[in-house]
Amino acid sequence: MTYAYAESTAVVGPLAPAAEPHSWDLCDHHAEKITAPLGWEMLRVNHIDIDDDEDLTALAEAVREAGRVTSGLVESDGPSLDPVDPADPDTSIHPVHQSKRLNDERQRRRAHLRLVEDDAPGE
Repeated sequence: MTYAYAESTAVVGPLAPAAEPHSWDLCDHHAEKITAPLGWEMLRVNHIDIDDDEDLTALAEAVREAGRVTSGLVESDGPSLDPVDPADPDTSIHPVHQSKRLNDERQRRRAHLRLVEDDAPGE
Protein backbone atom coordinates (compact mmCIF):
# COMPACT_ATOMS: atom_id res chain seq x y z
CA MET A 1 0.00 0.00 0.00
CA THR A 2 1.27 3.46 -0.88
CA TYR A 3 -0.08 6.84 0.20
CA ALA A 4 0.10 9.78 -2.22
CA TYR A 5 -0.57 12.64 0.16
CA ALA A 6 -0.64 15.37 -2.49
CA GLU A 7 -3.43 13.59 -4.36
CA SER A 8 -5.21 12.28 -1.23
CA THR A 9 -4.98 8.81 -2.72
CA ALA A 10 -4.12 5.41 -1.27
CA VAL A 11 -3.00 2.73 -3.72
CA VAL A 12 -3.17 -0.98 -2.85
CA GLY A 13 -1.31 -3.18 -5.27
CA PRO A 14 1.37 -5.85 -5.61
CA LEU A 15 4.32 -5.90 -3.23
CA ALA A 16 6.99 -3.33 -3.98
CA PRO A 17 10.40 -4.69 -5.00
CA ALA A 18 12.18 -2.27 -2.63
CA ALA A 19 11.28 -0.43 0.57
CA GLU A 20 9.82 3.02 -0.07
CA PRO A 21 8.76 5.76 2.33
CA HIS A 22 4.97 5.91 2.74
CA SER A 23 4.67 2.30 1.53
CA TRP A 24 3.64 -0.73 3.53
CA ASP A 25 3.47 -4.41 2.61
CA LEU A 26 0.08 -5.89 3.49
CA CYS A 27 -1.10 -9.50 3.58
CA ASP A 28 -4.02 -10.42 1.30
CA HIS A 29 -6.54 -10.27 4.15
CA HIS A 30 -5.57 -6.75 5.22
CA ALA A 31 -5.14 -5.52 1.64
CA GLU A 32 -8.78 -6.46 0.95
CA LYS A 33 -10.14 -4.92 4.17
CA ILE A 34 -8.19 -1.65 4.35
CA THR A 35 -9.99 1.60 3.59
CA ALA A 36 -8.75 5.06 2.69
CA PRO A 37 -9.00 7.98 5.11
CA LEU A 38 -12.14 10.11 4.91
CA GLY A 39 -12.04 12.30 1.81
CA TRP A 40 -9.36 10.17 0.13
CA GLU A 41 -9.62 7.96 -2.94
CA MET A 42 -8.67 4.27 -2.74
CA LEU A 43 -7.19 2.69 -5.86
CA ARG A 44 -6.82 -1.08 -6.00
CA VAL A 45 -4.43 -2.49 -8.59
CA ASN A 46 -4.78 -6.27 -8.90
CA HIS A 47 -2.49 -6.91 -11.83
CA ILE A 48 0.36 -4.98 -13.41
CA ASP A 49 1.47 -5.83 -16.95
CA ILE A 50 5.21 -6.35 -17.15
CA ASP A 51 5.16 -4.69 -20.61
CA ASP A 52 4.12 -1.41 -19.00
CA ASP A 53 7.34 -1.21 -16.99
CA GLU A 54 8.11 2.38 -18.06
CA ASP A 55 4.60 3.57 -17.20
CA LEU A 56 4.74 1.77 -13.86
CA THR A 57 8.12 3.28 -13.05
CA ALA A 58 6.87 6.77 -13.95
CA LEU A 59 3.79 6.29 -11.75
CA ALA A 60 5.89 5.03 -8.85
CA GLU A 61 8.26 7.99 -9.17
CA ALA A 62 5.36 10.46 -9.25
CA VAL A 63 3.74 8.93 -6.17
CA ARG A 64 7.08 8.80 -4.35
CA GLU A 65 7.93 12.44 -5.11
CA ALA A 66 4.46 13.70 -4.24
CA GLY A 67 4.56 11.89 -0.91
CA ARG A 68 8.13 12.93 -0.17
CA VAL A 69 7.55 16.67 -0.58
CA THR A 70 4.09 17.00 0.96
CA SER A 71 4.39 14.59 3.87
CA GLY A 72 6.62 16.83 5.96
CA LEU A 73 8.89 13.84 6.58
CA VAL A 74 11.53 14.94 4.11
CA GLU A 75 12.84 18.47 3.66
CA SER A 76 11.88 20.01 0.34
CA ASP A 77 14.50 21.67 -1.83
CA GLY A 78 12.61 24.91 -2.37
CA PRO A 79 10.78 27.32 -0.10
CA SER A 80 7.51 26.08 1.33
CA LEU A 81 4.46 27.74 -0.21
CA ASP A 82 2.25 26.98 2.78
CA PRO A 83 3.78 26.70 6.23
CA VAL A 84 2.84 23.34 7.72
CA ASP A 85 2.73 22.89 11.47
CA PRO A 86 1.88 19.27 12.37
CA ALA A 87 0.44 20.41 15.72
CA ASP A 88 -1.83 23.07 14.18
CA PRO A 89 -5.16 21.57 12.98
CA ASP A 90 -5.56 24.42 10.45
CA THR A 91 -2.31 23.70 8.59
CA SER A 92 -1.45 20.10 9.51
CA ILE A 93 -1.49 17.54 6.73
CA HIS A 94 -2.12 14.72 9.19
CA PRO A 95 -5.10 12.70 7.85
CA VAL A 96 -7.17 13.29 11.01
CA HIS A 97 -6.86 17.08 10.79
CA GLN A 98 -7.13 17.07 7.00
CA SER A 99 -10.35 15.00 7.15
CA LYS A 100 -11.93 17.42 9.60
CA ARG A 101 -11.06 20.37 7.33
CA LEU A 102 -12.52 18.57 4.30
CA ASN A 103 -15.76 17.84 6.19
CA ASP A 104 -16.00 21.46 7.33
CA GLU A 105 -15.44 22.64 3.75
CA ARG A 106 -18.16 20.33 2.44
CA GLN A 107 -20.59 21.61 5.08
CA ARG A 108 -19.82 25.23 4.11
CA ARG A 109 -20.42 24.45 0.44
CA ARG A 110 -23.80 22.93 1.25
CA ALA A 111 -24.76 25.80 3.55
CA HIS A 112 -25.23 28.16 0.60
CA LEU A 113 -28.04 26.00 -0.84
CA ARG A 114 -31.60 26.84 0.10
CA LEU A 115 -35.11 25.96 -1.01
CA VAL A 116 -36.72 28.42 -3.42
CA GLU A 117 -40.46 28.09 -3.84
CA ASP A 118 -41.96 28.18 -7.31
CA ASP A 119 -44.28 31.20 -7.69
CA ALA A 120 -45.91 29.73 -10.80
CA PRO A 121 -49.46 28.39 -10.41
CA GLY A 122 -49.77 24.60 -10.03
CA GLU A 123 -50.02 22.52 -13.17
